[in-house]
Amino acid sequence: MKNHNETIRRLVSYLNNPDHQGGLWLPNIQRPFVWHEEQIEKLFDSLMRDYPISTMLVWRTDSSIKCRRFIDHYQPGVPLSQYQVPENRASKMLVLDGQQRLQSLYIGLCGSYDGKELYFNVASGAPASPDEIRYQFRFLKPNKVIYPWVRFKDIVAYQGMPNHLGEELADRSPTAIDKSTTNRIIENVWRVHNVFCNQERIAFQLLDSVDNPKAYTDNDIVEIFIRANSGGTQLSKSDLLFSLLTNDWEEADVKMEGLLEELNAGGYKFDRDLVLKTCLVLLGKGANYDVGKFRDETTRTRIVENWGRISAAIGDVRDFLRNHTYVRSHHALTSYNGLLPLIYFRYHYPDKWSCAQGLATFVLRVMVTQAFSGRPDNLINKLTRQIDTDKDFKVPRLFEVIRQDGRSLDLTDETLLAIGYGSRQIHLLFNLWYRQFDYQPAFAGNAPQVDHIFPQSALKRVKEYNPETGRNSLMRYPAPARDQLANCMLLTAAENGPGGKGDRLPSEWFADKGKAYLDMHLVPDDPKLWEIKRYDDFVKARQALLLERLIPILHELPDWEEAPDSPTSVEPEPEPENAGDDLSVTPPAEKPAAVGQTPVQGKTVKAEGVLADFLRRIAAPSKYIAGFRTPEGRELALERESASITLWSEVLPGAEESGFLLHRRYGATKSRNTSLNGKNCPRLKLGNPVLMWKLADTDELLDFINWYQQV
Repeated sequence: MKNHNETIRRLVSYLNNPDHQGGLWLPNIQRPFVWHEEQIEKLFDSLMRDYPISTMLVWRTDSSIKCRRFIDHYQPGVPLSQYQVPENRASKMLVLDGQQRLQSLYIGLCGSYDGKELYFNVASGAPASPDEIRYQFRFLKPNKVIYPWVRFKDIVAYQGMPNHLGEELADRSPTAIDKSTTNRIIENVWRVHNVFCNQERIAFQLLDSVDNPKAYTDNDIVEIFIRANSGGTQLSKSDLLFSLLTNDWEEADVKMEGLLEELNAGGYKFDRDLVLKTCLVLLGKGANYDVGKFRDETTRTRIVENWGRISAAIGDVRDFLRNHTYVRSHHALTSYNGLLPLIYFRYHYPDKWSCAQGLATFVLRVMVTQAFSGRPDNLINKLTRQIDTDKDFKVPRLFEVIRQDGRSLDLTDETLLAIGYGSRQIHLLFNLWYRQFDYQPAFAGNAPQVDHIFPQSALKRVKEYNPETGRNSLMRYPAPARDQLANCMLLTAAENGPGGKGDRLPSEWFADKGKAYLDMHLVPDDPKLWEIKRYDDFVKARQALLLERLIPILHELPDWEEAPDSPTSVEPEPEPENAGDDLSVTPPAEKPAAVGQTPVQGKTVKAEGVLADFLRRIAAPSKYIAGFRTPEGRELALERESASITLWSEVLPGAEESGFLLHRRYGATKSRNTSLNGKNCPRLKLGNPVLMWKLADTDELLDFINWYQQV
């Protein structure tokens, strides 16, 4: 191993240049370039201040190694496959450690970052503290540049005397500058010339497998790469695992890139870390990382051999999220680790996946309560062991495992209302909150547009009396009061864009909105509460509406949950031949629940039997609703898992005087059980007013059916 030193300008000229000892390239074991503009700008400031930068590690080889070129014109989101070069057995140099620094130098001196080039403020450089920026660099659009910003690559590439360029740059000033500024500009040009062109500032160690083929095998290089990177923060541990995979599996990067592209097509942000962690969990290696797992050849071989099944399991869980939980974007997915038990279940028990119950319940509860926050590896291991014990996905048992791990699955009114603007949970609540309306700004390729109902700017202007100053100078509503859930709503991109709500007060924004709009956003319909002076009263009223809407969703099993692969797996029962003819018969004996449904004991099962004998079923029952139709065409629905006999009906005259307990009226836009849909109960779905009833027993149910048909 030899130590080498080069000037920055000369070393950058070696990148992607096969004419210099084959050129410098990046092996595919390297992760993507991750530095932001500010990090690159700070690197150039460090170099100008003569701060040292770490030694790099380079491997010279003539092996046929998959590699890619350095990026000159960086564009975020472009897949790495776009930069791959054909494999060859020519001599070349591969950068094992130092990619981020070299790539940053190449972009700054030879290319651009997202269409912007690196510019230098030639008048900067005044003494500054170590933690401050002394030499100012910025990535700017060429057509947006004004003096004293100068394109930096032009200074580095200048071949003449530095003082001549310095004087020329000083003369470019559109206004007169003093002598000290002129001198600083000239000094800066000389400093650039010394740092980037004269001084051998870049040090690298060269591992030479061309002149000494026996010194380093390919496996030696992978191990050196791991040891060089595992001690710092340059690579995550999944990057190290991937470096081993790419050494054993030529298509690893292509397969991984293809899977992530497919998973993230709808707005998620699955990443390589999660996929590789999932591989270890599925293969029984546990969720926590250690170096031994990375070096185990059997594990690497099993990942390659089972990649098809692994990617299918992850893909099916992603599709389940999209189609059955309303968690349809990255913003609403508070923990990707929380998906690992579902992926494990789908991978090991695929025959039970399509008929599993409770998957959406699990996702909703752990996402809202953030049960997988912190360090969840041990919890994931416990949950997978429980799944193997049950050979099924038993949600109550899994919830018990989570609670025994010291994690809460409960959401009190206080913690729910404390969720606010900027939190990951608020997006999940919005996805549930708005799910029954054809109102999906978050699911059409746009991020959710969370907005303050009372604008922050207006609330900041509300002051209270300060006894120390004798003036109204104390801010009445600090950030938590402004950002709380009760002051947030979801807007479409158009509503929140130019000409939209902006900083308009609710008294103006809601003035021309109808009742349906207010109900959808859970906004109190009293215009007096929309005034800034009534903000506290507005919050109190809206908190009540929020709890009424969200608590049933969060503390009960979701009424919209369905099996992963089909909306219903139950065949409709045949209609009774004499349905509705004679109601003066003895109530039928209790019948078993339909195949695939959770049996419910007691009054509810008997009630469903009565309804099935005397009315026509509209469709196969869902887990939560059984819908029926009278001979006259009126619809009636039974809550299948309610502790009492709970019915939904159409609105009829004289309901209050019927003698039966009318529990609640629902307007046409009022949220209700979402199994009241076009399939189960088209006349009871959202858009129609409905009534909810509570009955004592099947005898009262028979009386109710008689009354319902005869009104």
